[in-house]
Amino acid sequence: MRPASTFGRGRVAAGIAGQGLDRNARRVVIKSRFVVLKKAGTRSVSTHLRYIERDGTTRDGQKGQAYGADTDAADLQAFEERGQGDRHQFRFIVSVEDAGELEDLRDYTRTLMARMAVDLETRLDWVAVDHWDTDNPHTHVVLRGRSGEGRGADLVIAPDYMAHGMRQRACELATEWLGPRTELEMRQSQQREVDQQRWTGLDRQLQRQAVADVVDLTETLGRIPVPLGTQRLNLLRVRLQRLEAMALAERLDAHRWRLVPRMEQALVAMGDRGDILRTMHRAMKGEQRELVTDLPVDVTVVGRIAAKGLDGELHDRPYLVVDGIDGRAHYLRLQANTDLAELPVGGIVESKPQALERAVDRTMMAVAKDGVYTTVHHLAQLLQAGNEDPQAMVEVHVRRLEALRRKGIVERVADGVWTVPADLLQRVQQKGVQKDAEYTADLRSHLPLEQQIKAVGSTWLDRGLVASGRPLPSTQGFGAQVRDATSRRIDFLVEEGLAERIGQRMTLARDLLATLRDRELALVGQKIQEETGKMWRPVRHGETVSGIYRRSTQLASGRFAMLDEGTAFCLVPWRSVIDQRLGQRLSAEIRGANVNWNLTRPRGMGL
Repeated sequence: MRPASTFGRGRVAAGIAGQGLDRNARRVVIKSRFVVLKKAGTRSVSTHLRYIERDGTTRDGQKGQAYGADTDAADLQAFEERGQGDRHQFRFIVSVEDAGELEDLRDYTRTLMARMAVDLETRLDWVAVDHWDTDNPHTHVVLRGRSGEGRGADLVIAPDYMAHGMRQRACELATEWLGPRTELEMRQSQQREVDQQRWTGLDRQLQRQAVADVVDLTETLGRIPVPLGTQRLNLLRVRLQRLEAMALAERLDAHRWRLVPRMEQALVAMGDRGDILRTMHRAMKGEQRELVTDLPVDVTVVGRIAAKGLDGELHDRPYLVVDGIDGRAHYLRLQANTDLAELPVGGIVESKPQALERAVDRTMMAVAKDGVYTTVHHLAQLLQAGNEDPQAMVEVHVRRLEALRRKGIVERVADGVWTVPADLLQRVQQKGVQKDAEYTADLRSHLPLEQQIKAVGSTWLDRGLVASGRPLPSTQGFGAQVRDATSRRIDFLVEEGLAERIGQRMTLARDLLATLRDRELALVGQKIQEETGKMWRPVRHGETVSGIYRRSTQLASGRFAMLDEGTAFCLVPWRSVIDQRLGQRLSAEIRGANVNWNLTRPRGMGL
């Protein structure tokens, strides 16, 4: 039995919560995450809040609406601003097994958070969004890491309350509102678990009862109360037969099975892959594609963004579903700092894999003594070094160790103790390349394919026409759509006098991309001129321009920055380096479609 928490709010409540619950209590799954905001990055909070309030999450497929303790329309921007000085934040997903039967999921969440406030002995500042876009309706809750509605000290919640107490309170509340589960409901729930390719409650029971990885059902029967003994035994037997078919259990005789090592990790991975495949099926909306979840190293994916989101929903790890020009659909986990707002669904993206090596892995190697990492030893080192938040730092490493344990790279031998192999970094690289590679995502066009066909400007289709050495699109799936769109784009260019067909051959106008770009800039320049009263001035190759960066505009030819020169303005290719320089005076040297930005400080010194 694990020792009780010795620090944090909710220690007492964690010990008494759920004491009155019987086996027929309603079940609730709660996933929690402790986020150290400084380490998560400046965009972490806004990215997460935008994601949970995204389109398609309500019962009727509309945008989700955040709410709070006293409002049905919470202001997420104000919530984010209130928490700008917070050290950390808590994020929860609350999933009631029978959420569809609740009359009002919002009232349930508010009551649960009110009970948490009593348990933690402080007022809480939180927002929540209900999601109905999956098989299991659930609620995302974001809780500020400050007590007294965000005006007091850091809110420290006892680990036992995070792990058990909150879930027990949620089960108590669901049972009060819906009544205990009937015998029929419990049987149906258990029967659904028998065939699932994921980690289930039946597997958890088998693991608890195994001795030296061997489950003996003749002994199990004596532990189960009559009259449920035979029925429960049959469920466990059928589940073991399913695990045997998945090569996760080995039959020794009529009543005994041996569970394979790392069965839990394998079933968790199966469940994750099943969730990914369901996400991809929803993204493709009935279009037939080969679904690719694991790519070989050195493979670049080019295609249409079919869907985007956060992997696992609780974390800030973004993903894309890309309908590739190779005729297949790909699930790509992106780097954590990727801004999904810059990647529109329907846009064209090019993604490349990045190696997975993390600073925490190197720290674990340095802290481990004789191949053993312990939280006690690491905490002592951090305290001696004067680290400002040693407990949070240790928690970051524990989460990473648990992730590596699920991959079979490290082994947990006791609470707070892991064995770390000497070749940890090499194993991480190998596993990362094979299973968990992170991708960069470069937007090649914000315009969907159909809108590029008759667009005035230099489009992704045009760049494909003039480029050499590019892989040819497949004749199936999105690749076939690209081929058709390219043919129709050529017809448009012929009408515009920028291309000529001679039999089976096709000739493009000289400097096609520059001509298309200049045409679009002229149209946009005239429009902005009418809006602002300032004169649009085209720029020339080799010219250096200077002005105040007023705004940016997304065109078919790319994104351009407007530089205000006083009575006139010019449009210059935008680069991310000027993203935080709005309202400042900048200068740029024009090199055709490229630009060298000179970021001038007030003292006149260039960067």
